[in-house]
Amino acid sequence: MIATPPAGWRERADRAVARGARLDAIIPRMLLDSPLSLAGYAWGTAVGWVWGTLWSTGRIERRAGLWVFSGMPAWTFGRGGVCVGGCYLTGSAPVTDAVLRHEAVHARQWRRYGFLMPLLYLLAGRNPLTNRFEILAGLEDGNYVPRGLSGR
Repeated sequence: MIATPPAGWRERADRAVARGARLDAIIPRMLLDSPLSLAGYAWGTAVGWVWGTLWSTGRIERRAGLWVFSGMPAWTFGRGGVCVGGCYLTGSAPVTDAVLRHEAVHARQWRRYGFLMPLLYLLAGRNPLTNRFEILAGLEDGNYVPRGLSGR
């Protein structure tokens, strides 16, 4: 978590979300929320299942519509965890309802964008305060800003 986000972070976050909306406007409709994107979501879920099954040393459970793979080595996922399709891959930290809300939004993003999701996420950048996918999933629920700070 970022203890105190830098000045102007909220304005940069708003610009990142607006930039993402402009990008979405030029993506052909047949690629978004379509049978093709659903195939991409299924592919992502399969990749998540394989990766999670290989490396999870904790429980594998269904929570909040996600397959949660816990006890994974830190090098197998980014930050506190990663959503791949309908799978949430994480380490040994407790998986809270707030984190599951955040990750469930990422799963919906996977359903919307399908095969495009990894590329679009990469283009959005690693900084969660300017990554539209993290912002839209909820910076507080994702533990990127202290509760009560995001105003979202």
